[in-house]
Amino acid sequence: MMKTLTGIHRHQGTFCLALALLWVETLGLSGCTETPAPEFDLVILGGRVMDPETGLDAVRNVGIDDGRIAMISEQSLVGRDTIEATGLVVAPGFIDLHAHGQDPVSNRLQAQDGVTTALEMEVGVYPVGAWLASREGTALIHYGATVGHWPARVKLVDGLDVGHWPTVSAEEASRMDAGNYAYEPLSEDRIDELGQLMETGLQEGALGLGFGITYTPGASRLEIMRLFQLAERQGVAAYVHLRAEDSGGILGGFQEVIALAASTGASVHIVHLNSSADEEARVAMEMIRGAVSRGLDITTESYPYTAGSTAIESAYFDSWEGLSDDEYGRLQWAATGERLTAESFTRYREEGGWVIIHGRQEDTNEWIVAQPDVIVASDGIPFLFGPAHPRGAGTYARVLGHYSRDRQALTLMDALSKMTIQPARRLEAVAPVMQGKGRVQEGADADLTLFDPARILDRSTYTRGDIPSEGIQHVLVGGTPVVRDGQLVEGVFPGRAITGAP
Repeated sequence: MMKTLTGIHRHQGTFCLALALLWVETLGLSGCTETPAPEFDLVILGGRVMDPETGLDAVRNVGIDDGRIAMISEQSLVGRDTIEATGLVVAPGFIDLHAHGQDPVSNRLQAQDGVTTALEMEVGVYPVGAWLASREGTALIHYGATVGHWPARVKLVDGLDVGHWPTVSAEEASRMDAGNYAYEPLSEDRIDELGQLMETGLQEGALGLGFGITYTPGASRLEIMRLFQLAERQGVAAYVHLRAEDSGGILGGFQEVIALAASTGASVHIVHLNSSADEEARVAMEMIRGAVSRGLDITTESYPYTAGSTAIESAYFDSWEGLSDDEYGRLQWAATGERLTAESFTRYREEGGWVIIHGRQEDTNEWIVAQPDVIVASDGIPFLFGPAHPRGAGTYARVLGHYSRDRQALTLMDALSKMTIQPARRLEAVAPVMQGKGRVQEGADADLTLFDPARILDRSTYTRGDIPSEGIQHVLVGGTPVVRDGQLVEGVFPGRAITGAP
């Protein structure tokens, strides 16, 4: 009897199991097959993922969906599109805080140097809203700017809307140069008006206040202090090209802005430490680090070249009149590569244009590049109108190739930190979108640069500044390839405005 009952129970169990399986299959929920792996928009296979924020440095596969990093895994991933990255570093896209090349020509060279976000934080723009709108839908990489003290002064004093001065036409530049914006001193009432213009720029999406104090010698210390007070009230940083050397020596400009940071509470970013400090760089860094250790929010940056560059017609060169041919020989006309003389200096000042300034020491330059708390930024001059300084095309590849790999002045991870997570952190309190940039992490924006660490190197020179860098194989902006297999991708414009919260 027991045998019979057991057989019946087994028979009934088999029957019930068959019914259950039929029901599951009818609903398309069969448990007899494995759950299919998710298919991503794009998968990067087998790259050396390096994330400076977490310290991850390992071979991983990266899945990208909707412009974000959806998965980082040791397991195989499936994508509708794939990039084979064996032997390549997968790094966050490089963030350039100091890029005057806010134009399509310059953006192409910046992308080929691994840059995914190029910001105009020194000169800035004015008016801000119109400039941001003018770039919408036409940008290869992300863009943004401070509200510029310099162009806001042009508006106040001369009534002109400059927009972005380094990329204006020759006719617009001539109109601006005919005015008195750089030299006119302002009364307290006029300083208040200037502050209102700059506050409007912040409301329109500017990322901070930008200062080229050496280019506006008419700006008093009171004027700069009042605007630092505005920066503190609005919770944004002041990005500063220091006052000219003849106003207190090389270190005088550092003392001015550090004192203003202490007295107003404003955050400060000092641009191009190498240009501003020259052979006093070690002392300048001692001053900055001392201020930071006492609670001030001060950062700085540099580009990896011994020569600088600026516009020859600017107030920067007012003190260069009457020098010898040997002294003018430090200057190189970017358009032709020729070294200047007293005669050509005068002629080109009347004509206007970009000049390269030689003379800094390489051992100091390398020391600055190696400092872990000095952000990498290009100060790149636009290529829109012709030849320019090579830093606009080769800054990032030069740090990674020449200084990190060849000179071993800094580790690869330290170099990447200085060009990704550090500039992202400088901005993320003002622009929350930056919390998703400068990182290779799940949930972060898919702004990525893939390069061959054995080949990466700058190729641009002082006589030919527009040669693309070598070894940058793939660049993604918001998950969209803008450089693929070492070549620019045509007809894509994934760049978006990086704006501050009003």
